Amino acid sequence: MNKELLISFLNALLFKEEVIKDVTYLNAEHLGTQEYDRRAVFDVYCENEKGEKFLVEMQRGEQQFFRDRSVFYFTFPIREQAKRGEWDYELKAVYVVGILNFSFDNSDEEYFHHEVKLVDLYTHKVFYDKLTFVYLEMPKLNKSEDELESMFDKWLFVLRNLASLLERPKALQNRVFDRLFETAEIAKFTKTELSEYWDSLKNFRDWYSVISTAEKKGREEGRKEVKRANARNLKKVRNSY
Repeated sequence: MNKELLISFLNALLFKEEVIKDVTYLNAEHLGTQEYDRRAVFDVYCENEKGEKFLVEMQRGEQQFFRDRSVFYFTFPIREQAKRGEWDYELKAVYVVGILNFSFDNSDEEYFHHEVKLVDLYTHKVFYDKLTFVYLEMPKLNKSEDELESMFDKWLFVLRNLASLLERPKALQNRVFDRLFETAEIAKFTKTELSEYWDSLKNFRDWYSVISTAEKKGREEGRKEVKRANARNLKKVRNSY
């Protein structure tokens, strides 16, 4: 649950530039409109500052109806946009990202990045651009470290190889990936190491809060002293007349 990493990943994958500035995490568990409806639990569900929805799923094992599952999950971010009373049906864009640890299309060994939209079969143009499915077949990725160029390449490389990397690749010397590797190290901590880490972090934050409070009080006292000095000088000027 790291916003900086999520924003970087979504921008690299969907937009190839810094389009998303901020995200808000939403409730990952959704119930149907009726009591007997099946519930849906998302891996990551968020929206950006424009209200566009992003649903990210990581699937380790192949499922017979995983495409149907994606479409089913897609319905929740759409339906929850409905408003009571007067509503003109305007929707915000919805993106579903599936990071797959299996291949579902064996017709092309190099075609791993699927981007699916509603398309008019006659004109071959996008009919509706607010619904987007993105599927990444991770087993097909075979780029080496020397071939990494874009942030998209780097993100896919690190997702594919993070667990097996013995050292930090030079191509991933980036602030975002600094945070990613730090998070990955924390994820491997034992319970004792994790407890010590959180205690250390709490002590640092307490210390930082004390220092920041002292600095803030110092600045406020400084501003008050400047005002008092200005008032004294103004009084002297008035008295001189």
